[in-house]
Amino acid sequence: MDLSFTSEQEQLQDSAVKFAARGYGFDQYKKSLAAPGQCDPAIWKQIAEFGWLALAVPESAGGIGGSTLDMALIAEALGAGLVIEPYLSGAILPATILAAAGSAHAQESTLAALASGDVQIAVAYAERAGRFDPAHCQTTATKSASGYTLSGEKHCAFNAPNASQFIVTARNGKEIELFLLPREAKGVSLTSYAVLGGGVAADVKLDAVQLAAEARIGGLDALEAGLDRANAIACAQALGGMKALMERTAAYLKTRKQFGVPIGTFQALQHKLVDIFVEVEQSRSMALLAAAKADSSDAAERGRAVSAAKAYIAKASKFVAQQAVQMHGGIGVTEELDVGHYFRQLTAFGTRYGDRDFHLNRFADLAA
Repeated sequence: MDLSFTSEQEQLQDSAVKFAARGYGFDQYKKSLAAPGQCDPAIWKQIAEFGWLALAVPESAGGIGGSTLDMALIAEALGAGLVIEPYLSGAILPATILAAAGSAHAQESTLAALASGDVQIAVAYAERAGRFDPAHCQTTATKSASGYTLSGEKHCAFNAPNASQFIVTARNGKEIELFLLPREAKGVSLTSYAVLGGGVAADVKLDAVQLAAEARIGGLDALEAGLDRANAIACAQALGGMKALMERTAAYLKTRKQFGVPIGTFQALQHKLVDIFVEVEQSRSMALLAAAKADSSDAAERGRAVSAAKAYIAKASKFVAQQAVQMHGGIGVTEELDVGHYFRQLTAFGTRYGDRDFHLNRFADLAA
């Protein structure tokens, strides 16, 4: 497998790195944290103008139709820059699901708006008793003369407070199906909250929500394809945060002095920094493989690569974040230093779209 980047991908990566380093930064991160929905409209507009939101939208629907690797390169830079705008949860994941679902009605009405950044859509599939499993669904879709009636509750739908529409899973008999519903639909209510590491989410309650027949847009396979892409991109974003922490920790060890010498001269700390480097490099390999396989038409192959990467990087990112904070000492957990904020983002990554245990079990099932 050739994992070298094309010239277009190198340019894409370079533009994302420059944006995260110069156009965002720690000050903008704090500004975005204070913005409504923790999403600065000016930054979101910029991201859309760069064409990054259009990468998950097929050309036939007004997008660019990029690969998961293209989006992973952007996400890695965003992770390194602490960017908290909902690039993944508000645009890439729902666009991937809509494109995979193949519903002409949903594509015509929403994909172009997603690509331009005019709307954000949230994916509400998780339930409290489901333990990250998209196949666990107690929300019901009852067929009626005019369409469907949805009843149930979804837990921790990322970016739901910012969304104008939701992609929701519901059980129609034995089948789990996807429905696209507007936020203002009668019977939809949200309990919103901030999430660890930046961003917002909500529990979504559906109380006899009436939908037309065309609101049904696809099945469980489209959701699983979307979640695999989301996890591959999330791994790349975590890799960016890990690399940033490694660089900041190395720089700190060169400047912080104890007993008249930089603490970076202490052998014990040098060994810890090498351990961080090893974890970052191994995570890079896993993230690249996941991004390359996330577009595979073989669902089992795709799932194995993505779950293996998520399981490994969930553990590696936790190690890197903890070691970075330890080597910075007390200052590592202050609000004024970005190290503690990277720590929060990487901690949150470990449970987003499935934790390590879920993906280890999934990998074992798919390997069998």
